[in-house]
Amino acid sequence: MRKRDHVTMNAYFFGMSLMWNAIHPIILPALLLDFVQESLKNTYLGGMTFAGLVLAMIVQPLAGGLSDTTQLRWGRRRPWIFVGNLLCMVCLAGMALAGSFLGLLIAYVCLQIVSNCAHGPAQGLIPDLVPKKQRGLASGIKNLADMLGLVVASLMAGRLMSNGNPVLAFVVIGMVLATSTMITLLTAEKNIAGEPSAKQDGSTEVPGKCSLRELVVDFQSHPGYARLIVSRLLILLGIYAAQGFVQYYLQDVMKVPDPPRATSDLMATIGLPLTLAVFPAGFLSDRLGRRRMNLLAGAIIVLGIFLLTFAANMPQVLTFGAVIGIGTGMFLSANWALATDLIPQEEAGKYLGFTNLATAGASAASRLGGPLIDGINALRPGAYLGYPALFLLASVSALAGTLLLLRIREPLRQ
Repeated sequence: MRKRDHVTMNAYFFGMSLMWNAIHPIILPALLLDFVQESLKNTYLGGMTFAGLVLAMIVQPLAGGLSDTTQLRWGRRRPWIFVGNLLCMVCLAGMALAGSFLGLLIAYVCLQIVSNCAHGPAQGLIPDLVPKKQRGLASGIKNLADMLGLVVASLMAGRLMSNGNPVLAFVVIGMVLATSTMITLLTAEKNIAGEPSAKQDGSTEVPGKCSLRELVVDFQSHPGYARLIVSRLLILLGIYAAQGFVQYYLQDVMKVPDPPRATSDLMATIGLPLTLAVFPAGFLSDRLGRRRMNLLAGAIIVLGIFLLTFAANMPQVLTFGAVIGIGTGMFLSANWALATDLIPQEEAGKYLGFTNLATAGASAASRLGGPLIDGINALRPGAYLGYPALFLLASVSALAGTLLLLRIREPLRQ
């Protein structure tokens, strides 16, 4: 497979990453301050995003499994990606124009549903198209697209929100998402249109009608994959907990004058080393081994989050954020490549949907830190001890996930 095809196949992930990395850490926290009580802002942010991300946990693997058995003229992946992202435009407009907390909540929850109807099937593109020996490279490019989306969102969203009007930010997000999606849909190789999947015994299976039984993952037959899911959830839980309330942390603890702009700068500081690490990590996992790269990445993440607990000023926050970024970039590529090796290839959409179930589950669970922060902050008003307490718990979670990686046996690659 040509390297150019790796890039165009993964263009969609750039737009999706830009959208969520602009909305979650930068735009949504700023919008909520117009509708909710200041002392409960972390609770509202955590509760709202928890609800949306729980839906993502359900929708993404379900859509991925259904796409495995979809038979349409456009194939099995592309119809889901196209329709899901078309509906994303409607939801983005709803968020931009929301005049109340209820309106914002409804638009946000709907965006989670429709975007994951596209995202789940898109997970199957690498197993559909890429030989096993190239999946480290392909995973690196996919995650490079994700990280470039994070960097661009970080540099763009805070500046577009500086005047307090979110409409321009949502317009730009919609345009980028639409363009990146169409690149993937129009230029990916023909066999993403749903040709029969090759089974491990060399036979083929033609997609048929989907049943609930076909959406069940057999964890007993794939214990390494089950451990990877739990490990991924714990490590990402630590990462997401550390970054989920960062705008309010910078506002309350670091006393920055422009929290959305400062959040953009911090996310860029995290995203740049993350982006530099993500591609080499995928390449090195092909050479040095998936598990070894996962363990190294986990150790770096634990160190960065633990140090963040004791940050006393913005330079320290930026430095520790960069450490977390390096570890996260390495982890995302190496972990995704390991996941593609551990799953049955004929059910790639379903299984990789469950891999991202760990991603969405970690992101959702991390939002429960909102009430924790507000509760601890209320014990000593003005001390804001809730934020370092959450960072400490996040480092413990990442450490537990890293240790669990030791129990995964890496399969031989052909």
